[in-house]
Amino acid sequence: MGMVQPKAPGRQKSRERKRLTAGDWADAALAAMAERGLAAVAVEPLAARLGTTKGSFYWHFANREALIEAALLRWEELCTEEIITALEAEPDPETRLRMLFHEATASAADDPLEVSLLATAAHPQVAATLRRVTERRVRYVAQLFEELGFPPEAARQRGLLAYTSYLGHTQLTHAVPQTLPAGAERDAYLESMMDTLLRRDA
Repeated sequence: MGMVQPKAPGRQKSRERKRLTAGDWADAALAAMAERGLAAVAVEPLAARLGTTKGSFYWHFANREALIEAALLRWEELCTEEIITALEAEPDPETRLRMLFHEATASAADDPLEVSLLATAAHPQVAATLRRVTERRVRYVAQLFEELGFPPEAARQRGLLAYTSYLGHTQLTHAVPQTLPAGAERDAYLESMMDTLLRRDA
């Protein structure tokens, strides 16, 4: 779930610098969002961060909204679609589910971007992306529960419960980290959560 960090500004003249791509700008925008929220996505500070001029920005984007959209799509691809694709290499759905929960919570602890996006959910572009990503993630987790033999409605409920547990864990990690177990206790805690979600009541 990590992001590709933009390279530090170089000392070469503009014409000698590596030509920046739209992806470089999107990565820089995501890094700024993680550090200081959506308000940090501004052309001049990002240009300074990338060691370039505003001209490079306008070569790729018509305006700030277009950059925000590109950054959000980049986040969706890196932090949802690529993760799902990588998990599919594991044939066992329960192993995939446990791997996903452990790796997602660990990644979210290191990267404040998701919390930052949730804090700006009123922004129309962010709201649309969060709706799409949330539905995709819940649907995927529900699919794993279905593969484990749960009926569709029960699988959907457990997928939603798993996702809300992940979000709650993520929020606490950044807001009140001392409330959560650490080290081996953290691993045991996450395993117990998954055991609860996987339990089949008589």
